[in-house]
Amino acid sequence: MKKRLLLASVALCGGISSAAIAADLPPAPPPPRAPAAYIPVPVAPPYNWSGFYIGGNLGAAWNSGGSISDTFGSTFTGSGQTTKFTGGGQVGVNYEFWGGVVVGAEAMFDWLPNTTNTFTATAGPGSLLPGTVASATFNNRWLTTATGKLGYAWDRVLLYGKAGGAWVGANNPNLTVGGFGQTLTSSTTNNFGWTAGIGVEWAFSYNWSARVEYDYVGLQNQSATVAALPGGAFAGDTININNRNISLITAGVNYKFGWGY
Repeated sequence: MKKRLLLASVALCGGISSAAIAADLPPAPPPPRAPAAYIPVPVAPPYNWSGFYIGGNLGAAWNSGGSISDTFGSTFTGSGQTTKFTGGGQVGVNYEFWGGVVVGAEAMFDWLPNTTNTFTATAGPGSLLPGTVASATFNNRWLTTATGKLGYAWDRVLLYGKAGGAWVGANNPNLTVGGFGQTLTSSTTNNFGWTAGIGVEWAFSYNWSARVEYDYVGLQNQSATVAALPGGAFAGDTININNRNISLITAGVNYKFGWGY
């Protein structure tokens, strides 16, 4: 009986000691948490200028006014009327290489409704009636260019240059002498030249872009020969209009049918 009491006392004391030691120990750390799932942030790919496009443009065009000379040595006065408005469209294709280099080709057509050039002349000593006053009018109606393009793109911004050929449509020159119209035996109405320009374009959406462009067009001289009517003041005279070069500044919008982003 005494042995049982002794063993019970020892067990009780051991339990009390274990409880006290456990109370003095720091709390157990919480179980580790599972790592949060990684969610990637989408990044838009660089814009690609490759593709066919079509668009329209509006702007202003002007020239130096030109100058007129003839085979009779007449004195011409007056300055040609500069173009104040132009508008038309363009169609082309671009291809962007790796690294931002862009090559392309473009055709552009614009109306030139206000390019009338009127000069007043006094017939020279070679004419049948020296001193007679005449008026000559030359009028360009449209301009077409076909160019190659080379540029560099900074993502959605493209800086480019262009160069190629240009064609201008001109109405038949009109010549009056003393208020009476004169017959022209020949005249140049469609002329070929060259063009070069520079522009910047910004793609503000997937398919749409806006651009501003400057172009210089160098044109051939225009000429007309007056019919050799008896007694005509300018009969048989050949009149030449020189310095017909045109400058254009246009703003346009393009829609791209692209195969790249």
